Amino acid sequence: MEAGSVAIGLLHQIAAVVGYLAGAIPFGLVLTRLTGKGDIRAIGSGNIGATNVLRTGSKGLAALTLLLDGGKGAAAVLVMTRWGTDPALIAGLFAVIGHNFPVWLRFQGGKGVATSLGVLIALAWPVGLAACATWLAVVAIFRYSSLAALVALAAAPFLSVWSADDRIAVVAALLTVLAFVRHHANIRRLLRGEEPRIGAKKE
Repeated sequence: MEAGSVAIGLLHQIAAVVGYLAGAIPFGLVLTRLTGKGDIRAIGSGNIGATNVLRTGSKGLAALTLLLDGGKGAAAVLVMTRWGTDPALIAGLFAVIGHNFPVWLRFQGGKGVATSLGVLIALAWPVGLAACATWLAVVAIFRYSSLAALVALAAAPFLSVWSADDRIAVVAALLTVLAFVRHHANIRRLLRGEEPRIGAKKE
């Protein structure tokens, strides 16, 4: 029993490391540098995510960043799924933590929206796709990327309770908390009516 507990604990630690390292890959920064766009951290909001990459003027580059950021979250979950649901959940959570606080960038990363959505799709695709649809609907109506992200991720725990197991709902709730913490400045601007819409040069 003790040996089994140690093995499970080690597996969970491995899942956390795998998730963190996958999530910490700063695709937005790498892609903008490789394509001659400079350091994305010196543009717009300084964020390394797809919304800020869009401010370089390249929709294709922003779309690729979005896919890769989402993909790394999904990949972390899928790699660990073969060892069970708990390792997959841990890997997914730590992928978002890695994106938000990458060691390579002195823990100054993104806001974890695309990575969170990728994690949710890999954990429970109906939940992930419903969250993505919510994001798209809010963006189409209001044109605020931050508002869309907050609404989509806030809906995820409730969607998880309805269509997935309780453990996924807990992880979805933690991802929502992380998103709200990372968007604190955006929330203040939204409340003051000062948040720029998608397409603005500065956040």
